[in-house]
Amino acid sequence: MECLGCRIANGIEPNLNIIYENELITCVLDIAPFNEGHILILPKKHYLDVEEIDQETAYSIMDTSKMLSTVLKRLFKPDGISICQNGGKFNDLTHYHMHLIPRYEGDGFSWNEPLHPHGAENRLPQTKEEILRILLN
Repeated sequence: MECLGCRIANGIEPNLNIIYENELITCVLDIAPFNEGHILILPKKHYLDVEEIDQETAYSIMDTSKMLSTVLKRLFKPDGISICQNGGKFNDLTHYHMHLIPRYEGDGFSWNEPLHPHGAENRLPQTKEEILRILLN
């Protein structure tokens, strides 16, 4: 398998810390955790972006994220959990994966403001109309 994400999801990579799996997904501890307990959820079938995922796998990913978030909260007592995934060119594995990251106040993890002003906040009604036009057609 050429794809690193596929090799991880299918247990081919060495030294994986698999914490949960079923027929559709594998969950591993991130090798460069932001905080202790940082988990990746990967489908065993290759997908790049979320919109490619079949419904059964998508439900499995979300149900597992709920289950593991509960485990992380019980075990590590974080102030919260960040759940995220990066698509397209921002997907460093080139394989869909969801991050579950235990978070603590002052841990340094941040959602930054855009580097360059874009004025999108001034176009919310127009953006809404454009999205609805595509959704409803």
